[in-house]
Amino acid sequence: MNDIPRRGPIARFFIGVWDAMNFTRRLVLNLLFLLLLFLFLAILMAGPRTKPLLERTTLVIAPEGNLVEQFSSDPLTRALERALGEKGGEVQLRDLVRALDAAAKDKRVERVVLNLDKLQAAGMASLRETADAIARVKASGKQVVAFSEMMDQKQYLLAAQASEVYLDPMGGMLLEGLGRYRTFYREGLQDKLGVDVHLFKVGEYKSAAEPYVLDAASPEAKEADLYWMNDVWQRYLADVAKARRLDAARLSQQIDQMPAGIEGAQGDLAKFALQTRLVDGLKTREEVDDLLAQRGVADEDAPGGYRQASLDEYLTQLDSGISAVDPRPQVAVVVAEGEIRGGEQPPGTVGGESTAELLREARDDENVKAVVLRVDSPGGEVFASEQIRREIVGLKKAGKPVAVSMGDLAASGGYWISMDADRIYADASTITGSIGIFGLIPTIPRALEKIGVRSDGVGTTRFAGAFDITRPLQPEVGQVIQSVIEKGYRDFTGRVATARKKPVEQVDAIARGRVWTGAQAKERGLVDELGGLQQAVAFAAKRAELGQAGDYQVRYIEKAATPFERFFTGFIASRAGGALMRDSDIARSLIAKASPQTAQDLRFLEGAITPTRGVPVKALAYCFCGF
Repeated sequence: MNDIPRRGPIARFFIGVWDAMNFTRRLVLNLLFLLLLFLFLAILMAGPRTKPLLERTTLVIAPEGNLVEQFSSDPLTRALERALGEKGGEVQLRDLVRALDAAAKDKRVERVVLNLDKLQAAGMASLRETADAIARVKASGKQVVAFSEMMDQKQYLLAAQASEVYLDPMGGMLLEGLGRYRTFYREGLQDKLGVDVHLFKVGEYKSAAEPYVLDAASPEAKEADLYWMNDVWQRYLADVAKARRLDAARLSQQIDQMPAGIEGAQGDLAKFALQTRLVDGLKTREEVDDLLAQRGVADEDAPGGYRQASLDEYLTQLDSGISAVDPRPQVAVVVAEGEIRGGEQPPGTVGGESTAELLREARDDENVKAVVLRVDSPGGEVFASEQIRREIVGLKKAGKPVAVSMGDLAASGGYWISMDADRIYADASTITGSIGIFGLIPTIPRALEKIGVRSDGVGTTRFAGAFDITRPLQPEVGQVIQSVIEKGYRDFTGRVATARKKPVEQVDAIARGRVWTGAQAKERGLVDELGGLQQAVAFAAKRAELGQAGDYQVRYIEKAATPFERFFTGFIASRAGGALMRDSDIARSLIAKASPQTAQDLRFLEGAITPTRGVPVKALAYCFCGF
């Protein structure tokens, strides 16, 4: 009989440790499984947190954050922020407009209240699109009441559409006009730091890089800016005057005489706004709430003391009625918002590859019969813009009509990706054009000398290492770069001429980097029609022969959320999940560490000077033309 060998004390110790680790591992996995099971059951039992919308409800629209075409954060992050009561961030233009349009027809919504103090308004095109939606609510016969404590002129464009506008007696609101002032760095960079910035461009109006080579704006830049800004401003005055039943010329005169007017009101800005008929009355928030409670349905448990629904609550109501499967043919909308850069880019930036991939998805989807590209971009890299333009051409070749809807800004590279559409729509106050190319190369030998550092070496040809920024830029090298930029300009104007069916000479006359408003661009043949996203969708559907508006659906094609994001977002949206996230300090601390932390993007010009394989300079089609 063989004796079973006995293990020594050391072996027994390690075996015991191993068994304990195995037990702990199984315990943790089982507990994790039970936790996930509990969460899943909680979702099923709790259901959505959607409250039924009662009759005679007041829709309170008090958006906080930037007005954007597309969220730049992922759904999970946004759900966590809402669950934790963190407000602000971003408000999608499409959500704001569809809520207003739905409210105009919803019999349960008695009136709409606007509180726009915390809305970080975007460009004039987005504001005018929202203003039109507010005007449609008022035209439906429903009362729209606007209240503000402190309001700027962009927020006021929306408030002016209301039936009644109230301002806090201690508040203020001024119309001051449009201005665009930039910081110029030439002296600081070149004289103080010794950094020589070499600019290569085509087009005397292409002013994007002027701050790096000049001490003040060029006469051409001032001429072009003032031309389009005056057009936008006169339209703003006309919009406000029409909404408030005022005379636009008189309104402009009051702005010019503002110092005397405010002095006459003894420095009281609220009183001055009332005297100039920009507001209907001066009331505190509590007084406005009392007024709304009297007109609506009093509810002591509701904020303000009257029956109401917030923008988010109302959007949840609208979304809850959407069918998961819709057999109707689709008009796909792809959003191109932000700077245009190469490769894959997150929402808020246009990626040459990522945006092209979304357009390719629309081309390959048999349910998509037409496409609208919604553009809100100052442009960026030429090659990335060309990648997107090629996909537009590919969609048309596949027999799918393409319309472009320009938002606040579709300039330079933003126009490059737009020009081949079957039809281009723009708001009259959209900023577009800026057809031009430039490149920047800084050289720093003088800066290095200031700290006693020098660059030296050898090369097999006189051009080896010629683009090294630690060396002076030779004239022959500058000649090469200028030739590359001029070729890029010929490509740009040539493609515009082909797309818009115009002679190149005619395109060059309205190009050269000059910026136009949507109305001015239409006069020059760069835009086909004045209108917003709805008009672009209607055109695309008509070209694809999809019938009336109810015969097709509109679907935004965006990067899909991961299964985990969809699961966790659904959990947080439930009553149990919301309570857990809101009330748990442990959850808050864990979420703060686990939430995606997006590193800040490099500034555009820093990225612009990053070397690109095979080319001496990165050709840029970019416009610094916001205000």
